[in-house]
Amino acid sequence: MLNIERYNLILELIKKRKNIKINEIIEELNVSEATARRDLNFLEEKGKIKRVHGGAILVETKEENIDYKKLIFLDEKNRIGKEASSYVKDGDTIFLDAGSTVECVIKYLSDKKDLKVVTNGFTHLKKLTKLGIETYLLGGKIKATTGATVGTTAFLSLKNYNFDIVFIGANGINIDGYSTPDSEEVIVKAEAIKRGKQVFFLCDHSKFNENSFINFASLKDGTLITDGEIPKKIKDKMEE
Repeated sequence: MLNIERYNLILELIKKRKNIKINEIIEELNVSEATARRDLNFLEEKGKIKRVHGGAILVETKEENIDYKKLIFLDEKNRIGKEASSYVKDGDTIFLDAGSTVECVIKYLSDKKDLKVVTNGFTHLKKLTKLGIETYLLGGKIKATTGATVGTTAFLSLKNYNFDIVFIGANGINIDGYSTPDSEEVIVKAEAIKRGKQVFFLCDHSKFNENSFINFASLKDGTLITDGEIPKKIKDKMEE
């Protein structure tokens, strides 16, 4: 079992129980005590849990750090990114939202020609420029936790652009739509959606039935690309 698979399993167990003991990890994941302790140390360093005597408890956080988010559900995010890239045509102008799932689109753009990409994700820049893609970064307030430029300046910059395709991430999806914890990101996401001919929401299965602080789009504002099956209530709402 890969390290990241164990991290995800441990987190799922802690989220269900709110706490976990070392011996429970050893028994349920069939790992050594040393491995269990190393995994808990790693998760504590990433701010996901707090170590306590004999185990760990869940740390409730509003938003995960971008470096950590890049590690979790990586296979799922790559599948989403590959499917999303299939909608891109030569010569398209694209908006790439900040975030780890949207970033997975980039590697699959290498065979596309004459693309223009506008993004508020400054962590995307290295991959985009390495592929020789013409890239524009929105100005604005730097938000280190999500690797994004946000706020009024980024919002106003967006008004200069029109997009063939917009790729957007979210922290939560339920029957009320897509949500995120930050009001300064909301205005950027919402404006980008308005300016796209086609809009795709890229979200892995862990976002289903989650409700973050602020809704920025309805389920009808674009097409969802995800891994696995869409929950029935959300799917029914999309089809209304």
